[in-house]
Amino acid sequence: MMVTPVVLSFLFPLMGTLVLAFSSGRLGARGSSVIGVGSVGLAALATLWAVLSHTGDREIITLWTWISVGDFQPTIGLGVDGLALVMMAVITGVGFLIHLFAAWYMTGEAGITRFYAWMNLFVFSMMLLVLGDNLLLLFLGWEGVGLCSYGLIGYYYQGLDNARAAFKAFVVTRIGDVFLALGLFLVFMELGTLDIATVLTRAPEFWAEGSATANLAALLVLGGALGKSAQVPLHTWLPDAMAGPTPVSALIHAATMVTAGIYLIARLNGLFLLAPDVMLLVGVIGAISLLLAAFAALAQTDIKRVLAYSTMSQIGYMFLALGVGAFDAAIFHLVTHAFFKALLFLSAGAVIISCHHEQDMRKLGGLWRKLPVAYGGFIVGGAALVALPLVSAGFFSKDEILWQAMAADRNGLLIAGLLGAVLTGIYTVRLVLGTFHGEPGSDHARHPEPGTNLITHHLPLVVLAVLSTFIGAWLYPGLGGLFPDAPGEAVEGGHTLLQVLAIGAVVAGLALAGWLFLMRRPWLDDVASKGAGASLWKLWHHAWGFDALFDRVLVRPWQWSVRMLRFDFINLIMNLPALIARGFNAGLVRSQNGRTRSYAVVMVFGATVILLALALVPGGVA
Repeated sequence: MMVTPVVLSFLFPLMGTLVLAFSSGRLGARGSSVIGVGSVGLAALATLWAVLSHTGDREIITLWTWISVGDFQPTIGLGVDGLALVMMAVITGVGFLIHLFAAWYMTGEAGITRFYAWMNLFVFSMMLLVLGDNLLLLFLGWEGVGLCSYGLIGYYYQGLDNARAAFKAFVVTRIGDVFLALGLFLVFMELGTLDIATVLTRAPEFWAEGSATANLAALLVLGGALGKSAQVPLHTWLPDAMAGPTPVSALIHAATMVTAGIYLIARLNGLFLLAPDVMLLVGVIGAISLLLAAFAALAQTDIKRVLAYSTMSQIGYMFLALGVGAFDAAIFHLVTHAFFKALLFLSAGAVIISCHHEQDMRKLGGLWRKLPVAYGGFIVGGAALVALPLVSAGFFSKDEILWQAMAADRNGLLIAGLLGAVLTGIYTVRLVLGTFHGEPGSDHARHPEPGTNLITHHLPLVVLAVLSTFIGAWLYPGLGGLFPDAPGEAVEGGHTLLQVLAIGAVVAGLALAGWLFLMRRPWLDDVASKGAGASLWKLWHHAWGFDALFDRVLVRPWQWSVRMLRFDFINLIMNLPALIARGFNAGLVRSQNGRTRSYAVVMVFGATVILLALALVPGGVA
């Protein structure tokens, strides 16, 4: 196997996982942190080396042949191009900063070796997903991140709610995975290969645009993407996944795993372009998801749940971009979102630890002077989240998405994106004011213990804050050459008008938030506590009731059928021969007890039975 920077970036997290997993806890907290953080740090350096040495052409690094059955010969092969390198940089770069912050956040926690083993395995699985040059290897990484997500969400497994949240995430994402697996079966059956480059070449040759097979294949792949990226209707796992440690939320549920669906659709862009109706569906689902999640974020009291619904909303913008054919814009927002959402989650983690694990906004407040670093992280990250014009990374990527929707003449999607920008400004201001301003709501908020470690606390927040500004947007290399032309490439003029509309939406959201939460707060509280306002608040707080709906329509009927089938008579009939055989066996075993008296009784009994049989059968004694 040829050792290259790409291979090293791929192997370092795996080596860290193996060392941690087989250490049997003998490394201690410090040793586990050094290996866990160091392995991802080395992977980040190897990725930087790979980026600097990349020539621009797609490179295939074949490590070995995985399976060889006739013409089916998938390899353990790494496909390296601009898209893969961008994803690698996000996974290892942002992942390293999150691992470094976790060294401070997880101080004193039990099972730190297990924590870093899962985190390293997740990074390895995500790298496998984005580097795999065939869909089977991609699917292996896809399942790997799901498994790691289960282990990390349920890290505090002693709590029943945490265990249920992990199980819920595992089950809901598995539903999407089944769709993806069926899609891969269909692709292989129709095209005879799972090699990504060959699939994209053969798909237009075998399928006509808009054909039933192309639509079905794209729909099945979309089903997998909806599960991993937490979009309607497979989104209900994401808010509950906040049960895990905050660095887990930052790594898996903000910066990397939830973007796997975006990567998948972008990587298979040629397949989706053959299914224009499915492409439109992708955009519509993104628009619905971003609005539903934005409204839900307005009514949350847990700071991590606000950020969770914010993540779902921002992923919706990426789906909207994919739906109009703006693949590069979707990846651009993926990168900037990784920066500012990781910053927001880590800043939230700093607040939670400093306030003795308090994360209810109603019990926080008055922290802006006591936790200046975390407050700065929220201000910079919040500015990028609302897309503050010119100074934030989020402005440039979100502006590109809205421009492409306008250029594609998808006015409904454009309006949804602009309304989402207004709502984002409102819930972001509410989050910052509720957490850092006003009077403290508890003793925990009155007497916080701010983080002081320059390396493990300050450094990750400062670096992510810098990347969340326009500097982070400038670092994005642009991948337009890897994808078909976006709608905006064929349209002249109109971009200035779009920027005016986008800036207006941001300003409107911030102004409305200031008016509601600073000038009319008593009136707002009164409206939200009575009549229709209270009902609307409750509906948004419970995220439009999807959990209750799924519980009534899917979970309870399934549980009822399980109870009914517990004593299934057909199953009992099928088991009857086995029960009879077990009974005879038990009798024969008891008869073989080693006692001469028992054997003599059995012999006499047997002889008597034989004599009786001979006597009763006519002519039997003749």
